[in-house]
Amino acid sequence: MTSKSLRVTRDLEPDLWREFLHDNPQAGIFHTPEMFTVFARTSGYKPGLWAVLDAGGCPVALFTPVRIALMSGPMGLLTSRAVAYGGVACRCGREEQAALNLLLEAYDRERSGSVLFTELRNAAPAGCLQSTLDANGYRHEDHLNFYIDLTQPETALWGNIRSNARRNVRKAETMGVTVDEITEPDGLSPVYDVLRAVYKRLQVPLPDASLFISAFQTLYPLDMMRVLVARMDNVPIGALTLLIHQGVMTYWYTGTLREFSTFRPADLLVWRALKLGADSGCRMFDFGGGGRPDEEYGVRDFKAKFGGKLVNYGRNTCVHAPRRLSFSRRGYQLVRQFL
Repeated sequence: MTSKSLRVTRDLEPDLWREFLHDNPQAGIFHTPEMFTVFARTSGYKPGLWAVLDAGGCPVALFTPVRIALMSGPMGLLTSRAVAYGGVACRCGREEQAALNLLLEAYDRERSGSVLFTELRNAAPAGCLQSTLDANGYRHEDHLNFYIDLTQPETALWGNIRSNARRNVRKAETMGVTVDEITEPDGLSPVYDVLRAVYKRLQVPLPDASLFISAFQTLYPLDMMRVLVARMDNVPIGALTLLIHQGVMTYWYTGTLREFSTFRPADLLVWRALKLGADSGCRMFDFGGGGRPDEEYGVRDFKAKFGGKLVNYGRNTCVHAPRRLSFSRRGYQLVRQFL
């Protein structure tokens, strides 16, 4: 396979798309056509598809960056970025490196000029692909994550959790915290209310409710999404959204109300998610990120309690508009207090 036998496409037939992802170690739920549909139906989000086909018309590399705009209109120039959740789906080999290089060159020519930067959130080691990413301006930085083996017996799963987290789970149950699963779209309203309160307190932008509505409508009927709600006296005090693909359960958006933190709903939600994943036949729990290793990060400390394997697959970022990005960061620090 040579570069002359490769071609870039912006469109893939769904069955061919899914066949490429099947048993591909670089592939995850964020590479799927179903997740593309979710993002396409989300306000402020615009997914893109770049794929490289070989001479036989089979995909050898896939890239699905999502353009995200915090604001519309002229301010979009200062708030728009592209995120490739899961990074690129491409096996590690000389031919695949040629395909990835062709893909990234095409993306750079065709991407929206309003995007400040493109970030690859790797769900697998870049390996030999890193040199190609470097050559195309995608700088690597360390970023941690935790993975938990769900094939082990429940006693081992429980035993690998730190004693303080086990105490918190028991405390939550003793104090009457319950966890139930959302099975109808109407149940998403209290989930979003909890997330909105948490993200407002943290002064971090929360995606529009259409992301969660679209995800539930698209993924839940396919057993690709589960939503858990923690309640105290029937009052929602915590929520956890989970994505599922090819035996991997991914910890997605979550939050618990601060005024109920002494009831330890966050610990109970994670334990119930681990049990749900194992009972559903999932083989792995992806904790969705643990921050940079050189920075203090309370979320990482929380996730570390549950006995997962610490990995460092990192992220790769290509800055397309350095000056605008610098100005945008300064402005964000000023306006975040109003979010």
